[in-house]
Amino acid sequence: MALIVSLPKPLSVSPLKVSAPLGGALAFMGIEGCLPMFHGAQGCTAFALVALVRHFREAIPLQTTAMNEITTILGGADNVEEALLTVARRAQPKVIGLLSTALTETRGEDMEGDLKAIRARQPELDGVAVVPVATPDYIGGLETGWSKAVEAMIRCLPIDAKDPAGRPQVNILPGVNMTPGDAEALKDIVEDFGLEPILLPDLAASLDGHLPGRWVATTLGGTRLDQVARLGQSRLTIAFGEHMRSAGEALRRRFGVPLLVIDRFSGLEAADRLMVGLAHAAECPVPERYRRQRSQLIDAMLDGQFSFAGRRVAVAGEPDLLWTMGRLVAEMGAEVVAAVTTGPAPFLAGFPADRVVVGDLDDFEEQIAESGACDLAIANSNAAQLADRQGIRLFRAGFPVFDRLGVAQRSSVGYRGTRDLIFSLAGMLAEAAGSHSAPESHHDRAQAAAGTAA
Repeated sequence: MALIVSLPKPLSVSPLKVSAPLGGALAFMGIEGCLPMFHGAQGCTAFALVALVRHFREAIPLQTTAMNEITTILGGADNVEEALLTVARRAQPKVIGLLSTALTETRGEDMEGDLKAIRARQPELDGVAVVPVATPDYIGGLETGWSKAVEAMIRCLPIDAKDPAGRPQVNILPGVNMTPGDAEALKDIVEDFGLEPILLPDLAASLDGHLPGRWVATTLGGTRLDQVARLGQSRLTIAFGEHMRSAGEALRRRFGVPLLVIDRFSGLEAADRLMVGLAHAAECPVPERYRRQRSQLIDAMLDGQFSFAGRRVAVAGEPDLLWTMGRLVAEMGAEVVAAVTTGPAPFLAGFPADRVVVGDLDDFEEQIAESGACDLAIANSNAAQLADRQGIRLFRAGFPVFDRLGVAQRSSVGYRGTRDLIFSLAGMLAEAAGSHSAPESHHDRAQAAAGTAA
């Protein structure tokens, strides 16, 4: 059992947390013909836009209601109305995701009430679905914003009543820590069971790096509205990560669609639960190709034990990302010597470490230094400098990753994705073992002692 520790720190020195509005905007990037909009100041939107562009290296459609000092005091309903009308006329989106920020939430804007009044007097907006989401920066982080946005889509977008027969389709609710490459791999797996996958949201169709034949002012692909309308007719909903449980529960309560929550997106147990769930939904055995992939993964895990055993690893990230990566390296034989996350999550009590610190990258560096020796850190690109200072390798995971190419297309789901992730981590551990700059680990000392005895 891990002790969850929230440090009495009055500020963030080197931020690990990414804001909830950005997480919500990222979710709307996976809806076809969508245009996310921040109800806040222009600076908030500019910061999120830069972060998304650096991570995905793609054009990101993101708008703002451009609040200023006067509208912050008097109210921003007029700004919302003007922004919605301007965007509807110029970009002609099918969906607008209206996300609040700390600025408007602190003032106490009644965004849903304002939106209802605006739609009543502006018939021009009748053909556009507007989804309001409360995502103040001071509550939660990336996972919170993503989860709230998906819940709002389920609540606000038209969804048909459940088909008693149940269509041969499965709802997939990916977590925010999953890449467009993960989403693409999931679709292939579901289709191999003879089922149609409906992902909400589907970043594989919008941020997978393809080039359009023409300029598009909204999202380039994603989950179509006709697919959203069929969510209630699926045989099963599979949600990845605890932060997606509430969205899955919303579908189950409203339409009676059975829910399977897989607590992590990578690992042998997670892949097994995915295959069993799909086999039950399709009423067929697991295809032979995945039985072989499972065998290959187990062989890779056996081979990888020699690379992971006795190694000391530090992990930092959003709660579900921390859970996935920490559990994987621990199962492979490594010791998690430092764990830092962005917010308290009860399920992290089962994390394979003595304690989990709720803090920032400054706390992460302190934990690594106090550990005495560390072979590898797992965190986003913002941890690169601290990894250099501590003389350890950094495996980049989560958001943002802006100093490596192709991370958005990397896949870690299923048997094959887990095997590839294990190989990548094992390779970095091997590099750490061979580097003179890396601190000597228990594994190194054990090998040296064995050689001396021989």
